[in-house]
Formats: sequence, C-alpha cells, structure tokens
Amino acid sequence: MPVKDFFSNEDKEDITLAIKNAELDTSGEIRVHIDEKCKGDPRDTAAYIFQKLEMHKTEQRNGVLFYLAVKNRKFAILGDIGINQKVPENFWDDIRDTMLEHFRNDEFTEGLIEGIEKAGIQLKEHFPHQADDVNELSDTISFGNK
Repeated sequence: MPVKDFFSNEDKEDITLAIKNAELDTSGEIRVHIDEKCKGDPRDTAAYIFQKLEMHKTEQRNGVLFYLAVKNRKFAILGDIGINQKVPENFWDDIRDTMLEHFRNDEFTEGLIEGIEKAGIQLKEHFPHQADDVNELSDTISFGNK
C-alpha cells in the first residue's frame, strides 16, 4: 500500500482541519509529513524534512513539524528555534507521550490530531495571531518515500 493511502481521505481531511483549527489564533505554522519508512533516527529525518519543506523560513521561526514513518512506527516532533525558546523544556516530550498512547492502539489519526491541538495551544499562547498574519506554510499533509 502506498504511504499516501495509509490514512483514509476522511482521516486526511480531519488532520488537515486540526492543523487549520490549531493555526486559527496563532501566527505559528504546523505541518505533518508521512513517510513509509525511516532509516535511522526519526529526529534527524524530521530535521531534513523541516528544511526540505522550508519550514525554517517562517518570519517568527515558529513552525512545528509532526513526522511519522508508518511502516516502522517511528515519529518525531520538531519545533523551530522561535517556539523552542518559549515552550517549557519538556513540552515536546509531553506531546510525544500523548501521541504514543494513541499510536500504541493503532490510533494514528487521533494521535496526530491530539498532538496538533496541544501544539496549537502553546503556539497561541506564545505566538498570538496578529492582524497582518498570513498562512506561511501549506496545511496539507506531505508524503515522502514510497
């Protein structure tokens, strides 16, 4: 099964809607990238994807990437320098643990949505929406290796 078919169309719509909702009250940007497999450390791969998607080019450096390799069940959450300077030290660990509980029960859509919602709350607190904010990054899920 191609990695693009891992989630149903309804699941993809729900994840995209979660991103849009999380970004409503913030200038922060959230992306989700799905690969079939991840060779090595998922944080390294997420960092590569972060650059490839040009997430480091947001004005306030407040992008968050949710990276998931579905076949070997690896994932990472990567925040840009702007957000990492403002959230509590264990912030990403808390989101990771929440997502992991869902993933262990094969609830990948639910895990991503809850992680996105939690990230959105922190982004809203630290990067509130401004009148001149624009959506700097696509809200659609990106897919990688086949």
